Amino acid sequence: MALCENVLWQAACIENPVDKTEISMYILSMINRPLELHTLLKLLKANPVVGVLGARQVGKTTLARLLQKQIKSETHYYDLENPEDAAQFHEPMLLLKPLKGVIIIDEIQRIPGLFQILRVLADRKNISSRFLVLGSASPVLLRQSSESLAGRIAYHELKGFSMEEVGIFNHEKLWLRGGFPKSYLLLSLAQSHDWRQNFIKTFLERDLPQLGSQIQSTTLRRFWSMLAHYHGQIWNASEFGRSFGVADTTVRNYLDLFTAALVMRQLQPWHENIRKRQVKSPKVYFVDSGLLHTILNIRTQSDLLGHPKIGASWEGFAIEQIRHHLGANQEECFFWATHSGAELDLFVIRGKKRLGFEIKRTSSPRVTSSMSSALKNLNLKSLDVIHAGDKTFPLAKNIRAVSMQRLTQDIKPLN
Repeated sequence: MALCENVLWQAACIENPVDKTEISMYILSMINRPLELHTLLKLLKANPVVGVLGARQVGKTTLARLLQKQIKSETHYYDLENPEDAAQFHEPMLLLKPLKGVIIIDEIQRIPGLFQILRVLADRKNISSRFLVLGSASPVLLRQSSESLAGRIAYHELKGFSMEEVGIFNHEKLWLRGGFPKSYLLLSLAQSHDWRQNFIKTFLERDLPQLGSQIQSTTLRRFWSMLAHYHGQIWNASEFGRSFGVADTTVRNYLDLFTAALVMRQLQPWHENIRKRQVKSPKVYFVDSGLLHTILNIRTQSDLLGHPKIGASWEGFAIEQIRHHLGANQEECFFWATHSGAELDLFVIRGKKRLGFEIKRTSSPRVTSSMSSALKNLNLKSLDVIHAGDKTFPLAKNIRAVSMQRLTQDIKPLN
């Protein structure tokens, strides 16, 4: 993508040498996301309804527009944030019933009753249409679709740019700025930081209330700021509640709200019937490293390299990149830790496949007793240590060191 970006940048400068922000957004509109498009086409082929869920500004609408260009059959696009489009849904059955091809409905959570209409339309015999619905993740959206479209809908979580999309040599930039397309593509660090600050403000003051939150934005901002310092740690609701000055049930609800909005990740612990006493609380991570850095007031690479949370930030970024590259679902990913100190940062299980990953912000990783314990107790097929150096090499039997910048080349995706 780096080469593509440079070529488009030069071409755009010829047309308009002044408005650089507009040019960057032009580049964004031209960037293809082949893996995401392939996934959506595959899901649409197998399911009458496909739901694309993701945080605001993560690129759902752009991806849907790219999909329109890929589909040879007829397509229809409706944005329910557009008053003109929303007005057409006064009688949704009359509008949607005669349509053929792929019908895209953006911000569907604005008309929750549509899910019942889609159930009726999806159950028709000899159906000649497919529905692609887009929306910010919300309890209302998930509840409505699970009740009305059970067995008829497949979900796809859209995240920000990945290393496959930006190029392996841009992973440091991706780590610092995060994967939100505009944050990554804006021309300067200052612009990127300002964009993320505005995103956080809008997210807390407008987006979360639209998802049903009645909590004051100042309270949620303070809570999210505290979460930034817990990034990569095992969640302790009682301890966090005492620090925040509220009951542990309250902070659990706050965390669940941010998790439902797909800006926080709760990585669940793996439990197995082994003798060691195991940790049973989740770890909490920011899904997007750029948002984490903005809340921690990390503006430059130099700030990041000198910050106490650098190791935790690197760990969370690596876990998201591994998950994306493997094609692993949230339900297939865990961490493992025992009260005696043995632990594994990421444990991925699919069928009989058991893969382990340890994240180390170093260029010279070593085998530890914790790795050997995880390899043995979890019956791992392999254990990869993701490190900051530039080479991949074996460390021990079934254990190897994998360079972060070679992650997409040296680790095979799950089938």
